Amino acid sequence: MSMENESQPRKKIDFDQIRQSVRASISIGFVALVLIMSFHIIKPFLVPIVWGIIISVGIYPLHVRFTAFLGKLPKLSAILITVIGLSIIAVPAALFTASTVEGISKTVVAIEDETLKVPPPNDKVKEWPIIGQWTHNTWSAAAQNLTGTLDKYKPQIKESAPKLTRAASQAVFGILLFVLAVIIAGGLLLFAKPGKEAADMLFTGLLGPRGHMITSLSITTIRSVVQGVIGIAVIQTLFLGVGMFVIKVPAAGILAILVLILAIVQLPTIVVMLPVAIYVFSVNDPLPAVLFAVWSILWSISDNLLKPLFLGKGVDVPMLVVLVGAIGGMIALGPVGLFVGSVVLTWGYKLILSLMDPDVMQ
Repeated sequence: MSMENESQPRKKIDFDQIRQSVRASISIGFVALVLIMSFHIIKPFLVPIVWGIIISVGIYPLHVRFTAFLGKLPKLSAILITVIGLSIIAVPAALFTASTVEGISKTVVAIEDETLKVPPPNDKVKEWPIIGQWTHNTWSAAAQNLTGTLDKYKPQIKESAPKLTRAASQAVFGILLFVLAVIIAGGLLLFAKPGKEAADMLFTGLLGPRGHMITSLSITTIRSVVQGVIGIAVIQTLFLGVGMFVIKVPAAGILAILVLILAIVQLPTIVVMLPVAIYVFSVNDPLPAVLFAVWSILWSISDNLLKPLFLGKGVDVPMLVVLVGAIGGMIALGPVGLFVGSVVLTWGYKLILSLMDPDVMQ
């Protein structure tokens, strides 16, 4: 047995192949290290970059029309759109912040000086369902002795204060991120065509000749969601906000912001408007209260009528696919998931269809 083993020729070690394997491993490790470090470097800017891409894709048709209107000056168009976008965000945010800070400061000073007076509640408050009696009693106690009422609820106030502070700081940070996203979007408008070509190259490399279909599908889906979700949310907020301002609802601006958030995240705005309508019935005459209630209900359910008209428009997929993708993406990823979810689910829908019929992706 030993003689047979000795008679077999020993395999010669190929040191060149080993060196090439080691060199390839080192190269792959170096590339992976650079990519990981690059990701961590751009991670703080990832959210505004993604939002910038979404905004630029959504408003690109406006940029094209604006460029033609200005005599084919794309840079001027991008600058003006960016300035207008920043004004739309920054001016209301600054006014809202200044008003809120001033109001809180005056309230704190009035409480310390014991000059803050709370008007007594209307007897109709007792008729509110479930919370009517408790609200009337608490409100009456505050009207008679505000300091004593605040002392009674001091533990709850102390517990809620850090949460309110944290929520306010997150809101400010979110506004700053969105301002940065608008600036990024303005810059990306100037590179729309090279960006589309790069996306075509990427998807074509991954999926072959039908990759360009994925690029076009992504663009139309994002624009559809901008119109069908963000656009409808803004329309609802505008008309519901006008109703609250006309009827002189307290803190109408804050309530309008809550309505906008609920509309964007696809929750029923009636969650905010129903208590507001009940409050209006308790402090106003029947006729204006009924008109406000009808106005609130109509515009709260208007998204059910408007979504079929806007959501999925221009996208060769069922509206339900885009809607489910937007809602599911929102639950999984937050606001940016509205777009990521709808785009990914639209991809999946088209890819599944292409497995059954290859001509679908042509």
